Order: sequence, then structure tokens, then C-alpha cells
Amino acid sequence: MDRNSITWSGAMPAITTPFTKGNDVDHDALTANIKRLLDAGATGVLAAGCTGEFWSLRAEERREVYQTTRAAVGDAGTAIVGAAGITPRDVIAAMEDAAKAGAEAALVMPPFFAHLSREEIIAHFTAVNDAAPLPIMLYNIPGNAGNALIPEIVDELADLENVVAIKESSGDWLNFHRTLSIASDRIRVFCGPSSTIGVPAMLAQCDGLVDCFPNVWTGLLDIWPMIQAGEFDRAWALQSRAQELTDLFVTGGRTLYPATKAAMDYLGLPGGGVPRAPLQPLSGEPLAGLHRGLDDFLQAVETAA
Repeated sequence: MDRNSITWSGAMPAITTPFTKGNDVDHDALTANIKRLLDAGATGVLAAGCTGEFWSLRAEERREVYQTTRAAVGDAGTAIVGAAGITPRDVIAAMEDAAKAGAEAALVMPPFFAHLSREEIIAHFTAVNDAAPLPIMLYNIPGNAGNALIPEIVDELADLENVVAIKESSGDWLNFHRTLSIASDRIRVFCGPSSTIGVPAMLAQCDGLVDCFPNVWTGLLDIWPMIQAGEFDRAWALQSRAQELTDLFVTGGRTLYPATKAAMDYLGLPGGGVPRAPLQPLSGEPLAGLHRGLDDFLQAVETAA
């Protein structure tokens, strides 16, 4: 398999995993959020990733999230699910569950916590590849994983039989562009932080955009058709708005995932709710500041329109 074995492209949001007040997965809210995003122009979704708080999901919960995601997406798009794990055994077990649920692919990051050499990272992905029941989308997010898929490593991994794509979420433009240049002849390259570099990534001819912010503001999905239609000024204006939203979510005592859920709740959107420990829900001034910022943001968007 390679990039020509799949047809994935466009804007595919990384979705939240909503929880009930009893701390169970809220499958109704998960379904509603997926359908809302697909109706807004998403070409698929990525579930049970970092935005989906994969680290908090028990194995049986993760399997159920896979099943709900596949059922909610239906024929309307692509269902890619996270299969994170520290050992190849754990990743392969998650991939087998994903395959049984009917997912199109597994999103696989490097092992986390254990700091690995280049050779160890390559050996890990080789072992996963050799037993993979699904196509693999590599996931580079060194700020969370602690191990980076630098372009030179991706160059080797792109030759593995079951690796067909990468979600490049380093946030480093030079790393993203080098990855695109070195591997896009063999695998599809998706830009992770499209809220900050989505337009330049598209102009560089990436294959798609992945971001958590469409959970809050589906307007970000419009960058993809705008660039395709040559509406560059509108796309750049949208990019500037998205950068403002990014800044709001990670300043003032806020962190990304709790802020995303708090924003969804404030706007009355399905898929929010409280994050799972060790994450904590926003409160006090960080929450109030988020509300003020969202009000200002939405007013500015409405005025610009």
C-alpha cells in the first residue's frame, strides 16, 4: 500500500470524546458531534486521539468509541481512530479492535514516556507494520509523545507496506514542510495544526487538514474549499481568525483540551462536557476569560461576514 491505495483528503477534524456526569462515554453526544461536523463539510473524523483523551479510555471504552465513530460516519466520510500504545503489542491489539469496528485506518504515534533512539522508533513501527490489520496513519506530535517523527525517520517509515499517511502535528513549519517534501511521493501528508498553518500547508499541496478547532468553530473547515476555489484572501482572513482562537485556548491559565470542551458547552454544541482526570474542567477567571474571548471572536466573525 501507499498514498495511491487511499482517497483520503480534505478537512478531517480530531474529535472530542464526551463523557456523561457519571464519567461514562456519552455515545449520543459523540454521534451528534460527528454528524454535525460531516454536515458542515468535514470529509471524515479522527477519533480517540489526543483531542479524544485516548489516555483516559479503558480498552473496552476505546472499542465502543471505535464502533460508534464508524456507525456515525457511515458512508459520509472516513473514520480513522487512534491506536496509541507504548509497546507494539498494545498498538496491534488496538488496531485489531479498530479493524473489527470497521475503521479505515489507525492513527499511530511513537511510543510515549520512554525516550527512544531513531533505531528504536523505526523498530517499533516496523513491528506494528508487520502485524497491522489496517492501513497506518503515522502521528507526529512530539510535544505530547516525547518522541519525534523527524523527516528523516518518516522517510524510512514511508516505505513500510502498511504506512499510507501521516498527521504531522509538530507545529513546526520547517519540520512539516520537510516531511511533505521528503515523503509525499509515497504517503499522504495531513497538516495537524491547520488553525495556525493550514493555508500555507495547502499552498504547499498537503493532502488534508486535521485540527481540534472545528469542534468549536466549523468555519475553520472552509479553508479547504476556499483554497481549492482560489479564494486566497478569504482563506488568509480565516487563518488569522483561527490563530486568534488558538491563542485564546492556550493562554490565561487555559490548556487546549479542557478549553475545547468548555467552549463547546458554552456554545451549546454536542461533544463537550468535562474532561477526564488528570485534566480538570475550567473554572474561575480562565473560564470567564474563555467566555469573553468567544463572545468577541464570534462577534468579529459575524461582522466580517
